Amino acid sequence: MSYPVLDTQISPEGRLDVLSKVEVSKLLDTSHGGLYTVFRHCTLAVLNSGNALDDGKELLDRYPDFSISIIHRERGIKLDIKNAPASAFVDGVMIKGLQEHVCAVVRDILFLNSEIEGNPNFDLTSTSGISDAVFHILRNANLLHPLVNPNLAVCWGGHSISGGEYDYTKHVGYQLGLRGINICTGCGPGAMKGPMKGAAIGHAKQRISNGLYLGVTEPGIIAAEAPNAIVNELVILPDIEKRLEAFVRLGHGVIVFPGGAGTAEEILYILGILLHPDNADIPFPLVFTGPATAADYFQQIDQFIGATLGPRAQTRYQIIIDNPESVAQQITKGISEVRAFRKSTSDAYYFNWSLKIPGEFQQPFLPTHQNMKLLQLHKNQEDYLLAANLRRAFSGIVAGNVKAAGILSIEQYGLFELSGEKGLMESIDALLTSFVQQQRMKLPGKSYVPCYRVIK
Repeated sequence: MSYPVLDTQISPEGRLDVLSKVEVSKLLDTSHGGLYTVFRHCTLAVLNSGNALDDGKELLDRYPDFSISIIHRERGIKLDIKNAPASAFVDGVMIKGLQEHVCAVVRDILFLNSEIEGNPNFDLTSTSGISDAVFHILRNANLLHPLVNPNLAVCWGGHSISGGEYDYTKHVGYQLGLRGINICTGCGPGAMKGPMKGAAIGHAKQRISNGLYLGVTEPGIIAAEAPNAIVNELVILPDIEKRLEAFVRLGHGVIVFPGGAGTAEEILYILGILLHPDNADIPFPLVFTGPATAADYFQQIDQFIGATLGPRAQTRYQIIIDNPESVAQQITKGISEVRAFRKSTSDAYYFNWSLKIPGEFQQPFLPTHQNMKLLQLHKNQEDYLLAANLRRAFSGIVAGNVKAAGILSIEQYGLFELSGEKGLMESIDALLTSFVQQQRMKLPGKSYVPCYRVIK
């Protein structure tokens, strides 16, 4: 099947209107380890915004002739884009927001390569070095603003949710917007788009003209979760671990909507961090919420957390069903507590330096078949370490579901295998089975073939 495409040239704005010859050569380097592949993939992903697709490999297969190159002109540079998805254009002109997202791709891909990777100033083997790298990536994207009161709610949830669940995320976003709260999500569709859409209406009613709708992504997931149309600031982190760290360093509270394996990964990430002894006294509002139809979903999530991480983990969040106003009120109250704490400890409002993020949550996990098989899935370890290993398990499943490299690995070597303590494996299997039955692994209408096997 062929898909309509268009060619165009666009001029980047701001700091990217000129590039050095070295930067251009890096972006167009097609050799092994060169930047062109990731540059091309990320650009194609942002131009595919709004299309119902959650398969990174399928996106590349749909547009095999897509290309992007850089032309030097007297007044700066132009990006020469060929065979781009026609949906990225209106009357032959690329949508302005998508042009901005393409520029964000150029900015972040260059910065990661030139300033972060291989830079001796950043020790990416240490916890402090990784956090410092995340700080610099966010600062380079102009996302860290001093003298601004805490007001950023991170919203997590699935890309494959029902219409009722999607509408509910908009209602929550609307209530947040009315209270002047900005929104940060993984930038994709579903529960990542709804809160932004609702908040935009709330902000408009309050005559807030500078509302922030921040999308945080990474090269491996961006093709499956293309930035939605509401995102007005986009930042690309180098991997899922730094992406997750960016969420909790930037955000002043987290709201979790229904989702699948990726949402479970995010829940395990934040709970694992909050369970670390050094974070026991740090306020961090965490609310699980959904419409009345999602009550059973969150009951199952709560049972899974209790069965795996224990009752202490269950005290770190509250579940609010079918009450958007209460969610917004609780998050607003929690953010006020965050502000008071940051002020008393002289911590920045714009970057949560006080939060201890153990190395187990920072070091990139490569979901190979061997690494998945060797995960330590047993309760004979600290609860936060178990959370770290469970997060890796769900991260691998996400890779096998939607990431191009993970899908290819499954095609070549078969299913990932997860094994460990019997009771733990039964809990994991029950949760994953419910996700499949509720069609939370793939977009509605698409059949799901598991990429994993749970050995009990």
